[in-house]
Amino acid sequence: MKKTFQFDMAVNEIQFEADTAEKALTKLSLNLYKYGYVKSSYTDAILNREKIFPTGLAFSNYGVALPHTDCCHVNKPMIAVGVLKTPVIFHNMGDANQNVSVKIIFMLAMNNSKNQLQLLSSFMENLQDTALLENIVHAKMPERLTQIMSEKMTIH
Repeated sequence: MKKTFQFDMAVNEIQFEADTAEKALTKLSLNLYKYGYVKSSYTDAILNREKIFPTGLAFSNYGVALPHTDCCHVNKPMIAVGVLKTPVIFHNMGDANQNVSVKIIFMLAMNNSKNQLQLLSSFMENLQDTALLENIVHAKMPERLTQIMSEKMTIH
């Protein structure tokens, strides 16, 4: 059975500015906190995990980051999607010595570890779709970004 994942315009940021990965992660995580999706511990947890387990991925046209942390920091599941005006540097998920210029951030807030693994798998599959990444980067309104993501992301 497929379960379509929930997205909310309130946690989607289009063309936002940050000059470091840490500032971008903080902005998105505080937005999740503001709307009650995560606990106050989430921001520190996401920043600390990113230092140990980097999440940058290079795809054909855009760098993507998939930051996430332990489920104990989450109140209810959500994904914050951020499209940066100017890319910021993340470390590569596969090799922390390599940098990735990241334009799109998908911040996962999952309260179930099984769903988190399934969602990560779904992301890895869908992010191969160049047209999807183009549509996300060129979305002009949070509503459009929410629609694009809701159509694509599912948990099996």
